[in-house]
Amino acid sequence: MSVSPDKRRKMESALEQIKKFTVVVADTGDFNAIEEYKPQDATTNPSLILAAAKMPAYQPLVDQAIKYGTANGGTEDEQVTNAMDKLFVNFGLEILKKVPGRVSTEVDARLSFDKDAMVSRARRLISLYEDAGISKERILIKLSSTWEGIQAGRELEEIHGIHCNMTLLFSFAQAVACAEARVTLISPFVGRILDWYKENTERKTYEPHEDPGVLSVTKIYNYYKKFDYRTVVMGASFRNIGEVKALAGCDLLTISPALLEELSQDHSAITCTLTPQTARECVLERLQLDEKSFRWLHNEDRMAVEKLSDGIRKFAADAVKLETMIKERMFSAKNGQ
Repeated sequence: MSVSPDKRRKMESALEQIKKFTVVVADTGDFNAIEEYKPQDATTNPSLILAAAKMPAYQPLVDQAIKYGTANGGTEDEQVTNAMDKLFVNFGLEILKKVPGRVSTEVDARLSFDKDAMVSRARRLISLYEDAGISKERILIKLSSTWEGIQAGRELEEIHGIHCNMTLLFSFAQAVACAEARVTLISPFVGRILDWYKENTERKTYEPHEDPGVLSVTKIYNYYKKFDYRTVVMGASFRNIGEVKALAGCDLLTISPALLEELSQDHSAITCTLTPQTARECVLERLQLDEKSFRWLHNEDRMAVEKLSDGIRKFAADAVKLETMIKERMFSAKNGQ
């Protein structure tokens, strides 16, 4: 007996339905969660790696990174940096065993205003992946969406053929500049935008279709598709499954294990809300941004200015915590303590 399309949709989870419209990406460094929900890709950042590196199951990866750092010599700081790079790559290598697509590995947020340093660190990460037998086609290098980060992304894409994922993206100016730089992918932070509006306005609740983070990503998606940019949009940093469902049809969505679980238990019907066809019908003006106009337009968005700087500080703080953990283990072991 055949099953009607409506009944089939009711049987399918919201997660299964969303996967028909959108590439689902796991936002985690926990391999078990990746294996359970079978996403196409996975993303990591210093905060996720810090959390995972504290788990007993992943101590062999930490130990291997420390061994690599000490084996390559140099000053203590150089050894720690080498160990950190190797740790990020180790997690990426394990994740790539679980997903058929790509993993995103982040450049140290403390380099967010140094274009050349970001390019150098990105190339270093890619070389470590290639030493392990992984093609750069399976890696996205995550860079902060500062002006310097966006120009680093342009250079990495154009000159070195390294694909970039521009993170900590909150403003339309950032999105336009990334598209003009022809980077592979952007990650606008839906939930952090919502957080800012709840903290800085009198309004504390939003329906998904009026959520300021959802509206921001919708505008960016429509702009990209209307003007045929090659850069794709990956909504990130979700606070609830309503935000995720409201962006069904977005090129990619990176979702935490907790929300992946919630979506897998939800059997409501999902509608594809974002399509290239509807995007082309939108009334939008094409912008051309040089550095001065980018900085001005971004500066006009108070939320974006505050969330970008806050995000860089938080990722940098977690990188320092991870670095401290590595340093203590590396040199206490070295000194026989």
